Amino acid sequence: MAHRHLAEAERHVALAEDHVARQLAIVEELERAGHPAGLANDVLGTFRMLLASHIGHRDLIRREIDA
Repeated sequence: MAHRHLAEAERHVALAEDHVARQLAIVEELERAGHPAGLANDVLGTFRMLLASHIGHRDLIRREIDA
């Protein structure tokens, strides 16, 4: 069961990394084009917090498996 949870957590981390990368590209494009990027930066910050949360959860599962 723990290994199934770990696999799901790994998927969540990978998806969150993709979201961060895509949102970062959006922010960079907006800034390059001279458009306001405040809201896009806020979304990026949220995606980064979610990524950190997913990483923490994944690492917790890893520790439980290793114990």
